[in-house]
Amino acid sequence: MQSIGHYQQIIADYFAGHSFEKQPANLYAPIQYILSLGGKRMRPVLTLMSAEIFGTDCREALPAAVAVEVFHNFSLVHDDIMDEAPLRRGHETVHEKWDLNTGILSGDAMLILAYRYFEEYEPEVFRSLAKLFSKTALEVCEGQQWDVDFEQRDDVTQPEYLKMIEYKTAVLVAAAMKMGAIVAKTTQENCDLIYDFGLNLGIAFQLQDDYLDAFGDPATFGKQVGGDIIENKKTYLYLKALSQGDPYEKENLMHWFAEKPEDPSDKIVAVKNIFTHTGADAATRQAIEQFTLKAFATLEKMDIATEKKQLLRQFGENLMQRKV
Repeated sequence: MQSIGHYQQIIADYFAGHSFEKQPANLYAPIQYILSLGGKRMRPVLTLMSAEIFGTDCREALPAAVAVEVFHNFSLVHDDIMDEAPLRRGHETVHEKWDLNTGILSGDAMLILAYRYFEEYEPEVFRSLAKLFSKTALEVCEGQQWDVDFEQRDDVTQPEYLKMIEYKTAVLVAAAMKMGAIVAKTTQENCDLIYDFGLNLGIAFQLQDDYLDAFGDPATFGKQVGGDIIENKKTYLYLKALSQGDPYEKENLMHWFAEKPEDPSDKIVAVKNIFTHTGADAATRQAIEQFTLKAFATLEKMDIATEKKQLLRQFGENLMQRKV
């Protein structure tokens, strides 16, 4: 297994050397634009990494990895429209740079383009990849819808929230890793285990993202701390605080989450204090650790060399060691 930077360079070289632009320009220029914005591209990296873990040259998994990245960016284009977001990775979002209809149609085209990359594989591998991809794409849509629905609900449960982040975020991480295993033609058991590894690590990562949004260091987190609190997002922290708080704390928390003050400074401080006093912060850290350990437990069952198991564990540990 190579370094993360090595895999990222392979992905970057592919996108630098392939143009998506053709006619009609207003359909394809936005696709070229969003894919050129880069980012960490961790999902396609996972596909390449997984292929090598199971004994295959990572470049054989490049078409599947590119499919994952194109699909991920399709979902971002449509998410930005739904969120009315002005910026993506510090640049104008597609619907802002062009218009709403262009964003919708270019996103649709990206979804179709993603499928076409699987055509580079032999029929049996193509079928397995396409079947997994269709299942995953539908689950991502379901997760997105749950996320939208939860904004209007006051009765969201912790299991419902965990299922939402599993579908919205973790299943694509899991599928990216399983695609590498499929390309490598490893056993079905290994394919299923690497999927479970990615799924649980993806859930842990999203829970950690929720935690860092409230308690992260602004200098290292990479985005505004307190953003979920400002937007009244019912995260795991919020749900834990509601379930563990006393009547006064619950009432106070619900009061703050019914407000969107012009200056949110006091709100952020007050809500973070509630998260701490109710033990929601500690409970969230515990959940992060549980899902991380659950991911690592799958490694013991994989039919791969011990050093490869250790490399996957090290990758997971590095992924979860973001600064708080």
